[in-house]
Formats: sequence, C-alpha cells, structure tokens
Amino acid sequence: MVAPRNTAYAEESAEVEVLYANLEKLNRLTKKIQGSMVRLETSGKVVKEAIGPIYSNTQSLQITNSNIDKVNDAIDRLRQPLDAKNREDGTIRAGPQNSGLKAYIMAMKRVEKALVDLSTTNLRSNQQAMTDFNDLLNIGSLKLQETLRAELNQHVTPVEPLHYLTKGLQFPSIPEDTIAHLAQLCSAIGSASIHGLQRSKGENPAMKIYAETRGPYITASLQNLAIASMNTVKRRPTDGPYKQGTNGIGIYSNALEAFIITEHGIIQQMFSGAQQGLVLQATFLSAMGEYSKTLRELNQYIKANLMTDCFLAFEIIEIVMKMSYDIEPKAAELKSLLVEALRPVRETAKSSLSELLEETKRKASTVPLPPDGGSVPLVEEVMNSLATLTGYEDPLSSILTSLGDGNWHAKSKASGSAPLDVGPDTKVLLSHFILDMLEALMTSLEARGRAFHRSKAALGVFLSNVFCIVDRSIRQTPELAQKLGAPDSIARIDTFRKRATSTYLDAWKETSQYLLDVQYTSRGAQRNSGGNVDSSAIVKSLSSKDRDAIKDKFKSFNASFDEMVSRHKTLHMEREVRTVLSRELQTVLEPLYARFYDRYVEIDKGRGKYIKYDKASLSVQLAQLS
Repeated sequence: MVAPRNTAYAEESAEVEVLYANLEKLNRLTKKIQGSMVRLETSGKVVKEAIGPIYSNTQSLQITNSNIDKVNDAIDRLRQPLDAKNREDGTIRAGPQNSGLKAYIMAMKRVEKALVDLSTTNLRSNQQAMTDFNDLLNIGSLKLQETLRAELNQHVTPVEPLHYLTKGLQFPSIPEDTIAHLAQLCSAIGSASIHGLQRSKGENPAMKIYAETRGPYITASLQNLAIASMNTVKRRPTDGPYKQGTNGIGIYSNALEAFIITEHGIIQQMFSGAQQGLVLQATFLSAMGEYSKTLRELNQYIKANLMTDCFLAFEIIEIVMKMSYDIEPKAAELKSLLVEALRPVRETAKSSLSELLEETKRKASTVPLPPDGGSVPLVEEVMNSLATLTGYEDPLSSILTSLGDGNWHAKSKASGSAPLDVGPDTKVLLSHFILDMLEALMTSLEARGRAFHRSKAALGVFLSNVFCIVDRSIRQTPELAQKLGAPDSIARIDTFRKRATSTYLDAWKETSQYLLDVQYTSRGAQRNSGGNVDSSAIVKSLSSKDRDAIKDKFKSFNASFDEMVSRHKTLHMEREVRTVLSRELQTVLEPLYARFYDRYVEIDKGRGKYIKYDKASLSVQLAQLS
C-alpha cells in the first residue's frame, strides 16, 4: 500500500502524469505519420514509374501530328501551282483581247508565281509541270508581244520633219495614255522573259519589238532630208566657195536630234533605266546608219572640190559636234555613233588646211598677170575664203589644236611631225594659220610678179595692189581684223607693204640719180649748211665742163621724169595705192629736186632751155599722180 503523499504535490504529480501520457500519444502519432509518409513515397514511385512511359508517348504523338499537319500544308502548296495551270490556261491561250489587258497580266503573274514555287521544290516529279508552265508563259508572252507590235504600228506613219522644224512644233510622239498602256505591256513581257524559257537570252523582247517598229518609221521620215543634203551640195563652178547654211545637212541634223529627243521621252516611260539606252541605240541604228552614209557621200564631194567646199566640212563638224553635246545627257549611247560618223569628214577637214596652203601657192605661181600691174582675182578669192574661215572658229579651233601650231604645212606632215594635243590659245592658232595663208599668197604672187614684170614700177604697183586688197579685206571684215590685230601679226603683214613700196620707188632711182651731185657737194666751200642758197655764185664757181654736166642732168631728169609720169599713168592702181605711192614719191623726190633746183637754177637763166619744172610745177605734177 502506497503511503499517502502530500496534497500540495499530489496535483503537480497528476499534471506530470498527464503530460507524460500526452507525450506518449504524440510519439505514437509521429510514428503513424512517419509510416504514412513512407507509404506515400513508395506509392509515388510506383505511380511515376507507371505514368512516365505514357507521357513520353504522348509527346511523340504530338510531334507526329505537327509533322503530319506540315506535310498536309506542303501538299496543299504543291497542289496550288498545279491548280493554277488549269485556272489560267484558258485565259492565257485566249489572248488579252478577250479578258482585258489588266486581267491577262494578272493571270500571267499568277503563272509566273506558280512556276517560281515549283522551281523552289526541286522535285523531279514537278519537271513536267514546270515544262507545261513554261510553255503557257511563253504563249502568253508571245500574245503580249503581238499586242505590243500591233499597238505600236498604229503610231508609225512617216512624217515630214521640215513641217515641224519650220513651224517650231514638237515632233509627234505617242499619246500619254497609250504610253502608259504600252509600258504595262513591256513590263509584263519583260517579266515573262525573266521567268520563262527566254530568260537565258538576257533581254526583254519588248525592246526588240520597239526598235523594229519605231526604227523604220524614223528612217523613212528622214529619207527626204538625206536626199536633200546631197542635192544641195551640187553647185555650179561659178557659184564660188560654199556658203554657210546652204546645204541641207543642217536641217537633216536638226530633225535627227528632234527624233532622238522625242524617242527618248517615250522610251523613258516605257522601259526601265537599264534598258533605256539599249532600246534607244537599237531604235536609231538604221537612222544613224543612213546619216553616216550621207556624211560619207558629202565627204567624197568635199574631197573632190576641196578648195571651194572644205567650208562645208567645217560646218558639218560644227553641226555634228553640237548635236552630240546636246544629246549626251539623254542619249549618251548615240554620241559615239555620231563621232564615228563624223570621223571621215574631220580627217578631210584636217587635210584641207595644208591643201589650202599648197593650192594657194600653186595658183599664185601660175596665175596670169595683167601687164598694167593690176591685181588678180585670186587675191579676193583667198581673202573671201579667209573671211569665210572665221565663221567656223569652233571646229577650226578643234582641228588646229589636234594638229599643233604650224603642223598644217605640207612639209611638216611629210617630215612626220607629231600633232600636238595641247598648244597655244586656239584663237592664236587660227591667227597663225591665217597669217601663213596670207604669206603663202603674197610671197608666191611676189615671185610670180618678179618673173613676169620687167618694169620695177609695174612690179611695185602690182605688189602694192595685192597688199591693198589684202589690207582692205582685213579692215572690212571685223573677224579678220580681230584675228590679225596683234602687233606681231600687223608687223608680218606690213613687211610686204614695205617691200612693195620700196620696189616702186626703186623704179624712180634713175630719175633721182640725176638730182645727185656728189662730185660737187664734196667741196666744202660749195656745201650749204642751211639758209638761202646763192645759185649764181655756185654756177659761177663751176667749170664749163661742170656746167655742161649740170645741164645734162636737168635734161636727163626731165626726160626720165616725163617717162616715169607717163608710165605711172598707164598702170592700174587701186585708189588707196595711187594715193600712197604718189605721197611716198613726193616725200623722196620733192626734197631732192628742190635742193638741186635751188643750187643750179641759174644754169638756165630763166630761158627754160634746160629746166622744165620749177619747184611748184614739179610739186603739181607729183600731186596729180595721186
């Protein structure tokens, strides 16, 4: 039997026992939870091992389903091009007239797309289908080409260019709405050529159609002008040198340029940038060929008539070069054709310069001279030619620059002197050539005159007349005066005038010799240093022999002077020449005669037996020579 415990501790002991009892229950509960967790973990592993394969199979099935969907889509895409053939075949084979151009072009585009899609699959089974599509696209392209050719043919009736040029009208083009319509055709034809069987050719068939249609129209329209250019070149020999602007080549060139500008405007709207130059060049191939042929024929005529028609060569150069520069921004492809067409004329023009010099020398050395000292028509011909040359400064500058300064001489050419690409100012080159022409003319005529004229008076007058006509032409032609206005040029020309005057005065030397009394003036006592001369004293100081000599001098002077005056009056002189020569003669002869007269006037004692002219009457005689 348990001993009784203290009541105070009895309650605490009871509480402790309750706590132990609860702790025991908690331990049992924990063990149950741990057992449940073990069983749950074991069950989870079993479930995972059971469900894992099922999940994996589900993912594989989803991927398979996705692949099946993609295959179905691909099959649908493959079927679409094949379906397009059946849909578009009838439309394309019927032609654009039935369905309308817009619908027809859309059908063509769908066929092109189908062909591209088939090409990307690269399946052997599609090869036949691709061939069928190519055939269909080719059929459609040919029908579009027929349409393009037919519509272009409605605008190729030849026109008369002269009508539009004279009235200042624009050359006829194709209506704007038609151009837009044709541009669609060209684009569709070009697109078909890229995707269809024609893609290997590398060009748009529309380009060839345009050139084949518009080219003959332009050539036919220009035909009359080509004929007119040849007809207007033929002139009578009496017509003289070619006159600027009288040949039809200028109008012909203007018309050709107008056609180029018009066609460029059309082509620019109908074709892409890369194609425009090729189309323009192909379109004008025939017209440029005819133009080149005309230039060659004109060149043959110029070569056969070089002295009178070389100016036409210069004009052609100016016209063609200007046209080539004008069209370059729009039709650079045609510039090379123009330059090549011009080449023969340019070569003839270059050779004509040395030929002008040589021909001038040949004519001057054989020209018949009038016995009265008059000039010859050749002088005016050459001066007219030189004046005409100044009207072609631009082409001449180009030619002279390519030749080089002085290389226009035949001897320079023969010696193989290399032409210079650069040199003095072109105006200086032209001045040098003109001076060489003048010197060739005047020196050759001088040699001819010295061989023909026995009298120095006639020779001097002849040379003075030649210079006078040359000088007059220069003064009356502002262009020549400008080219020859430099001091060195004036000096070179004036040298000839001085020789001419000196030659004329040489004819009076004999007359002047009679007025010289060297044998007397050497005596210091009889020389007059200035002031009045005492003729009586001088005469008295002379011996009888010296007096007779003075008397003979007066007689001989009188006879020689009268003869020279008479001869002078028979010579033909230009008005300016007569004035100049008489003044020069007065300047030389009057002082000599006045001195001689003042010294020996008393030899005659006023009887007029030996002295025919006093100073005043001699001066009158000389003045009347002008």
